[in-house]
Formats: sequence, structure tokens, C-alpha cells
Amino acid sequence: MSTCSSNCLLMLMVNVCLYMSVVCFFSSSSLIVNSCIDNNWLNELKGNIDETNSTVEIVDKFNNYQIYPRIISIVSKDYFKFFKVNLRRTCPFWSDDSKCAMRYCQVESCQLDDLPIGLKGSRNSLVDEDMSIKYMEGPQQQECEEAMQDELGYINTTISAAAMEDFALWQAHDDIQDMYCTLPDDDGEAEYVDLSLNPERYTGYKGPSANRVWNTIYMENCFRPKNLFEVYIISAKLTGMCLEKRAFYRAISGLHTSINIHLSAQYLLSDKGSTFLNPCGTGFWGPSAEEFERKFGPKYTKGEGTQWLRNLYFLYLVELRALQKAAPLLKQVEYYTGNDKEDETTRLAVHNFLEIINNFPQQFNEHTMFLGGQQAQKLKEEFRLHFRNVSTIMDCVGCDKCRLWGKLQVQGLGTALKILFSNKAQTNGYNELSTTVNKHTLQLERSEIVALFNAFGRLSTSIYEIEKFRKLLR
Repeated sequence: MSTCSSNCLLMLMVNVCLYMSVVCFFSSSSLIVNSCIDNNWLNELKGNIDETNSTVEIVDKFNNYQIYPRIISIVSKDYFKFFKVNLRRTCPFWSDDSKCAMRYCQVESCQLDDLPIGLKGSRNSLVDEDMSIKYMEGPQQQECEEAMQDELGYINTTISAAAMEDFALWQAHDDIQDMYCTLPDDDGEAEYVDLSLNPERYTGYKGPSANRVWNTIYMENCFRPKNLFEVYIISAKLTGMCLEKRAFYRAISGLHTSINIHLSAQYLLSDKGSTFLNPCGTGFWGPSAEEFERKFGPKYTKGEGTQWLRNLYFLYLVELRALQKAAPLLKQVEYYTGNDKEDETTRLAVHNFLEIINNFPQQFNEHTMFLGGQQAQKLKEEFRLHFRNVSTIMDCVGCDKCRLWGKLQVQGLGTALKILFSNKAQTNGYNELSTTVNKHTLQLERSEIVALFNAFGRLSTSIYEIEKFRKLLR
């Protein structure tokens, strides 16, 4: 190449660099100005969190530096990432003829060979073993087992089969009274799903079908002031409702908010096949400030967006309180998958996590709810039935991946409510669940534990993503 050509090329490159510098300068300046004008609304998300004695700033610091790294590590473990769910149930409320046709709505289920050996048997099912019996060794254990067999044999010979069936029905009825969700999916059509292979993100599912689900939840299942016909209850009108009804609405709103943050943080930025950054052509996801603005910006939400975000913080504290209360029970779980090294790591991680959250002051007090006599108990039952109905509506979601994460997060919240408000949730002097596991105390199935941790992990991720959106909007 001649000297002249080299100089021309050099000048061209210099000009291009100067041009790009000028463009970047004015673009960044424009962003700064627009941020001051349009995005200052996110600065309003601060101060007290309704119905608690905590603040947004306290939760941000606690979650982003201590909780988020730990809970993300926990839910990536084999025990927590395999979730059994039935995605084939039909919607019981209306004909669902609007299935999402996009490939990103599909869920990849697990083959039997993909599962850890511990999930293929029966050892994973319940946390209802008598731990004092379980850890006995030698002759004492054998003697105890023989005594139990003799006693059970005697009982079975003196009580009729019909009476035993009645007892089973009574027990099933009592168990249902503790359930804030429909029973965990463990029927013939339920399949294990690897959550790590099916991340929650934007799939393109929207429009009348998605709106119908949320409208039904808000309009028909949330407690509402009289003569209010808008889908969302504005914050000013919530003050006229009792604590329990406000808490129910804030929990549903917080869940809805969390899901919308996930979809904004993992938005489908490109769907144009193979590219240099995405050679497999499976879509390219990332944060979308525009989508976040549409979901929560004041001009799109009649000024309610920051209140919806605040409801997320409320729900976070509700589920955090449930984990604190259930800590003694959760520390007894083996988290068994058949991989000794993995299981030991999981137990250590869970125990460390529970110790960390135990140091966080109690910021949501469930004991202030459902106080009084018969009227309070009636309201508590309405509260439970409303939420069970919400869990059933998840079978009306037309996108399989959205249905998967909706069912998991609703079951996680339902498990938290069960821990906080069940009549079997006996507490000791420290307001923690009794560590005695018997028929009179609360029991949790594996699916409930998996849902509880993953649901809280989703809330923790949402709060972490808010901080990222703060920086992005600046």
C-alpha cells in the first residue's frame, strides 16, 4: 500500500473516531437530560414499606449484598432446580383457545436419566419423618421399631377398615385446611422440569389471554372496596380496607410486579436467527429500560408504578418472615439427591442462609393479622380460599413457560402463607416453628420447599434487578 493510501486510510479512521466521539458525547448528554426529566420517578422508591417497620434502603442493602448471592447459589443446586409440575391441566374457568405459539413459550421437560438418583425413588417425598427415631442406632432402634410394629398391628386388628378409611378422609380434610394452594402437582401427568434449562424471561405471551388471567385475579379474587371497577386499586383507596385485605392485595401486586421485572430484565432483544453474539440463533435476551418504563413509569401507570414496586418489597418481607419462622424445620431436611458431596454442600448453604436471615430483624409481624373471634376466623378462611383460587387460575395461563413459573411462584407464596397462618404452625417462645415433627405440627412436602426457596429467589432477583435498572436509567 502506498504512503498516500496509508495516510488517507489513517485520516479516514481519525475522522470516524472523531465523529463517533461527537455522537457519543451528544447521545450521553441527551440521556442525562432525559434521565433527569423522564426517569426521576424511580428516585421516589425509598422510605417506609407499607405494613412493616422496614424501609426500601434497608432491604436493598440486605438483599443485594447478603441474600441475593446466597439464594441464587442455593436454587442452582440439584435439590432445588428440579420441580415437578403438571402443565397439561385444562383451565377450569374458561375455554383456553389462545395458546402461545412462539417457540420460547415451550418448556423442556426432563427425561428419567436426567434426574438425580434421589429424585427417582420415594425418599424425597415428605418432611414428616420422626427425626428422633431416624437417628437411633443399634439395638435401641431395632427395639423401637419392633414396639411400633406391635402397636400398629394391634391397632389394625381392632379398628374396622371402614373406620380407617374415615380417618384417612378426616386427615385429608384437616390437611386441606392448611393449604393455601391447590395440592402440589404429583399426579400421573406431572413431570419433572429442570428450572435452569427453562429460565423465566420474556416469551412474547401477551394480549387478551394474559390480560384475562390478571384481570380475573384482581377483579374476582382480590378483596376490593365497594363500587370500584378499575382493575388495580389505587394506593389512596387501600387505606380504607382492613389490614388483612390490604395485605392480600399487596402480596398479589408484589407478585405481579416481580414477574414484570423478570420479563423486563430478560427481554427478547433480538429474534433474527444466528448472529455473531448469538451463533445458535435461539434469541438474545437482556435488560430493556423501555419495557421497564412501560411497566412502571408514572405516565403509563397513572403514577402507581412506584407503589407497585413498593408492594414487591412488602411481599419480600412476608416470604422472608416465613423462612425465618420455618428455619428449625428446614434445618432438619436432608436435601437428599443421592450425591453425597452435593447434598452436604446444599445443607451447608441452606444452614448458612438461614443463619443470615435470622440476623435480620423481624420486619413483618403476622401476629397482627386475624385477631378477634369468629369474624376474624371467617376472614382468614376467605383469605385462604381466595388464594387457592388464584393458584387454580395459573392453569389458565396460555404459555407453558409462563405457567411453569406462575405455578411455582404462587405455590411458593402459598407455602409461605401456610407457614405463617396455619393452625398447625405451632411456635415456641422465639416465634419459630416447633422443631417437633408430628401429626399436630406443620409438615412440608419437597415440592413446597422447592417452591418456597425458588419463589423467594425470584423476589430477591427482582430487587437486585431494580438497582440495575436504576443505573441503566441514569
